[in-house]
Amino acid sequence: MSGALEGIRVLDLSRLLPGGFCSLLLADFGAEVLKVEDTGMGDYVRWSPPYHEGAEDSAKSALFLSLNRGKRSVRLNLKDEAGRDVLLRLAREYDVLLESFRPGVMDRLGVGPERLRRENPRLVYCAISGYGQDGPNTARSGHDMNYLGLNGLLGLTGRPGGPPVQSAGQIADLGGGALTAAFGILAALRERERSGEGQLVDVSMFDGSLTWLAMVAARYLCDGEVPARGDLELAGGLICYRPYECSDGWVTLGALEPKFWREWCEGVGREDLIDKQFERPGSDAHAEVERIFRERNRREWQQFAAQHDCCLEPVLELDEALESELVRAREMVVQIDQPGTDGVELLGVPVKLSRTPGAPTGPGPALGEHTDEVLTALGYSAADVASLREAGAVA
Repeated sequence: MSGALEGIRVLDLSRLLPGGFCSLLLADFGAEVLKVEDTGMGDYVRWSPPYHEGAEDSAKSALFLSLNRGKRSVRLNLKDEAGRDVLLRLAREYDVLLESFRPGVMDRLGVGPERLRRENPRLVYCAISGYGQDGPNTARSGHDMNYLGLNGLLGLTGRPGGPPVQSAGQIADLGGGALTAAFGILAALRERERSGEGQLVDVSMFDGSLTWLAMVAARYLCDGEVPARGDLELAGGLICYRPYECSDGWVTLGALEPKFWREWCEGVGREDLIDKQFERPGSDAHAEVERIFRERNRREWQQFAAQHDCCLEPVLELDEALESELVRAREMVVQIDQPGTDGVELLGVPVKLSRTPGAPTGPGPALGEHTDEVLTALGYSAADVASLREAGAVA
């Protein structure tokens, strides 16, 4: 069965997480993704621990495998004219180029978006950066936490009076960068069907993760309301919608709608709490709810939730979550073949299409594994390839 993106060809010059996850989504749905790596270490994530048992090369890093299954790899030296010429030839035949350098780097190398458009006017050029291709912070370095600190999201996360709390997941990298870039690429490809022309997709991880505050920002922009950390209704500010400690761990109560709160109150025999639903933490009602939750363990609360529809679930540790019936039933952990191993388990595909579902298409490539194959397909002779290698233009 062909994938939904079969026939789309992507040059991925990005490194680390945001670009790698973006092109992973495209690859899982059938796009042909060619990693364009340098002639040094290549994608830094290749060398990030932990390594799969028995690992012997840079294709065995667990982090690398999680982001690069089903892709190919070629090594080019873009500081060398001959290496840049290879990229220009590739650009003529591909639909998308994805990169995550600081703004201006590709232009300084002589292979920026305008130069590539002269080779292929249909090329969709997607640049993921921290702060975008224009504005006051374009040249600044940064990581996930920096972007969240500047756009207000980190400052709103945590308990009242306490320090900002970092998320276990990379919100700006994945949500603000990778997912936004994948959407932008697909939107530009769809528009290309109408116009016949590609365009620049400018994705800022700062911008993308700022949109995660859509509801909070709307209230400030409309009436000037500035919330305090831990005071947001959906971030711990209501007793009906927050995590609670039980006798052996934690559970989540998401009884935001009155019907769910009523169901919980009636289930625990505390109808007197029904009209206390939207009280704030620290109130007498909150203390009572905390006391009630501590009287049972997680399993008992799971059994309670099976009988009372009140949006109550346990807080699982990572191993519990990945081994859960829900994760396995949704095929969110899959096994792929990887040379030199007995197979590797990775996270599955989060979007389920009914006719053309996505799926892992193969192992992660060794560094530069497909260089000769790619150059031959571009029309380089064996002697040409040897010359390029000797000159250090490819590896």
